[in-house]
Amino acid sequence: MAKEMQKKKKCDEGAPDYMLTYGDMVTLLLTFFVMMFTTATIDGYQLRLILSAFPGLGSREGGNTLSVGRLAELGNTVMSLPSMERGRALDQARKKAISAFQPEIRAKTVRVKQDERGLVITLAADAFFRSASAELNIEAARETLIKLSNLLTSPELEGRKIRIEGHTDDVPTDPAGPWPSNWELSSARAINVLHFLSDYGVDENHFQVMGLADTVPLADNSTPEGRAYNRRIDIVILSEGHL
Repeated sequence: MAKEMQKKKKCDEGAPDYMLTYGDMVTLLLTFFVMMFTTATIDGYQLRLILSAFPGLGSREGGNTLSVGRLAELGNTVMSLPSMERGRALDQARKKAISAFQPEIRAKTVRVKQDERGLVITLAADAFFRSASAELNIEAARETLIKLSNLLTSPELEGRKIRIEGHTDDVPTDPAGPWPSNWELSSARAINVLHFLSDYGVDENHFQVMGLADTVPLADNSTPEGRAYNRRIDIVILSEGHL
């Protein structure tokens, strides 16, 4: 009897063989969904729905289905979740901004991107302000700022908080002039952009204004090109986590 027990086959360790095939299938299925999108037309909201259907993928826990119906673990419908709706609206606003500012983007006077803060529309300061001045060059800036005000009052961004950040290079201002330091200059430029947008119908109660001087450079201040890149106004349509 003891010999018979010793001859019994031990259970194989690790995952069963079918898991290999299942894992390959899931990977191929995910690849198929990814291939359905292009970098120019990705809808971030739809992509999040796809990712939510794959448990354990990346930082997401996953869900049960891609359907728009009721999810048992959430007790709600995906389409009615406020944070996802607002995320989708931000994606739509980004596409609209890229389309509206195509001439400025080609001329490198406006940049559009999304980062951890939200949707960021950057105005190159040299194209909109006179040198060492906080006064807007209205003739050069009017058309672009009108486009910006139309975007900020669009339905996609209704009720959004907007932060205007003024940035300079590290070249000191003239202490005897109107701006004792770059702090005052960057703040004044941001405030003047706020006043213009407010005049064109954007609710000023939705704004925050910051003057950051040369504390957040994007490029090396040791070159003229780098300093020009750092002189900017960032209009940030804030995401949920940065209100």
